[in-house]
Amino acid sequence: MYAEPACESTLSMPTPSRWPVVPIEPAVREAAPRPAPRCSACSLRPACMPPDLTSSELQQLDTVVLTTRNVRRGETLFRAHDPFQSLYAVRTGSFKTIVMHRDGREQVTGFQIPGEPLGLDGVCSGTHSCDAIALEDSTVCIIPFVQLETFCRESRRMQRHLYQLMSGEIVRESSLMMLLGTMTAEQRLAAFLLDLAARFQKRGYSGAHFNLKMSREEIGCFLGMKLETVSRMFSRFQREGLVEPNGKQIRIVDLEGLARV
Repeated sequence: MYAEPACESTLSMPTPSRWPVVPIEPAVREAAPRPAPRCSACSLRPACMPPDLTSSELQQLDTVVLTTRNVRRGETLFRAHDPFQSLYAVRTGSFKTIVMHRDGREQVTGFQIPGEPLGLDGVCSGTHSCDAIALEDSTVCIIPFVQLETFCRESRRMQRHLYQLMSGEIVRESSLMMLLGTMTAEQRLAAFLLDLAARFQKRGYSGAHFNLKMSREEIGCFLGMKLETVSRMFSRFQREGLVEPNGKQIRIVDLEGLARV
């Protein structure tokens, strides 16, 4: 691509071969890391960091989490086999994590909403084991793991919080195995909606009325169900007065009834 330099007349213009080449801005330039808001003043901090950090620990935390990154819908935050360098905290938006089967099929392994971590899968081997893809235009805070480890050695609260995050991943994986291995289709979808409602409520959002940023097909891929089965179960829950779906909006009408499914 060439850009014409300013000139007084067409006679003084250089020939095309002498025109300076102007580099095209890459389309992903906006995804470059940017300065992060201070953790100490972030409204989501109680959801992703220990609630009882001292003022001194908060100041130190502000020196660890220095940048954020914008990830557009459909873009990848990290891919399987990428070197592990940082943990991420979802600040805005939402993500899905996926692994690929040998035959090329995609398996959704989780959905992450604001305040939840991404990247813990890389701690074990030093490389990521899954892809993290934005379900909508999203923002993450970047937490360099080397600096976080140093902070954890100086802060027992932060060290305990990191252990809790890792333990939470173990519990989540175990719960997913039980969900896929022992529950009926109705129970799987009910458990998924109840879990999502509890997570939204914990972060200060409505636990009864929320948007599903993931598609019905992605829900089915996560729950081990076909798209048709997911749609049929939503219709059944609606007929039974348990939920009111409206496009991607879901209103849980009967929380106790949904829990009894």
